[in-house]
Amino acid sequence: MRIKFRKVYWLSIIMALLIVLLDVYIYFFTKGFLKRFFLPILILALTAGWLHFWIDFYKEIKRQRGIELKFLEFVRSLVETVKSGITIPKSIIHVSKEDYGELSPYIKKLAHQIEWGIPIHKALIIFADDTGNSVIKRSISIIIEADESGGDIADVMTSVAGSVINVKRMKEERRASTYSQVIQGYIVFFIFIGIMLVLQLWLFPKLSELTLGAGGMGLGFGSGAGGVEPMNLDFVFFSLIMIQGFFAGIMIGKFSEGTIKQGLIHSLILVTAAAIVITTARGGLLP
Repeated sequence: MRIKFRKVYWLSIIMALLIVLLDVYIYFFTKGFLKRFFLPILILALTAGWLHFWIDFYKEIKRQRGIELKFLEFVRSLVETVKSGITIPKSIIHVSKEDYGELSPYIKKLAHQIEWGIPIHKALIIFADDTGNSVIKRSISIIIEADESGGDIADVMTSVAGSVINVKRMKEERRASTYSQVIQGYIVFFIFIGIMLVLQLWLFPKLSELTLGAGGMGLGFGSGAGGVEPMNLDFVFFSLIMIQGFFAGIMIGKFSEGTIKQGLIHSLILVTAAAIVITTARGGLLP
């Protein structure tokens, strides 16, 4: 999967930098309630900076799924044409006239290369590399090996199409069966955030008041007694939530999609949402 750097990314980066500069100005050169939201605004600025990239990443995942479906149609059409007695190169040129959606530009390029006299195996390898799809690369490799070994190419392509269908069916079944677990993973994580916020904003301040009243050491939110500085657990809790969000996202993506790359999307969503909620509720990480 390849994503090229686009000009729109610069727009996102410039907008993020402008928000950061505005946020810094508000924090250091103004007095007021907005200073409390320095960290949430900073996180939103960073989110705006990378948002277009991750949107394109998600769109590319959906596009690759569509390409795999169209590849099945292409292979089926090719098998029917080959079984009628036409050679593979002529079959590819013939079926390239049909519409295969996202895959059409790659198939037309493949047909043009064959017309220009490029060897069929080399053209197929270029076709697979251009799509950037692992399923297509694997299928083309099998077809080329079968053709080189003198096997029945029509039967091989039929088997390849069946294999791709089975793989996609298994992926869809796993995605459907794990959907509720994905939702549960998100719900559990946000419940975890809520518990941490209750500890920080209500329970520990109460405990701190009790220990200070008894002449003990404050536990994180009050002033120390006897010259002893109280422990500040805000940053500790924040780090725990960030670590939990990162690995929970990886687990959700690996469990539902089978790849760590897609797990990173879930991690980014969880970590960003948690950081915004915590810094907004706390007004920062320092007391």
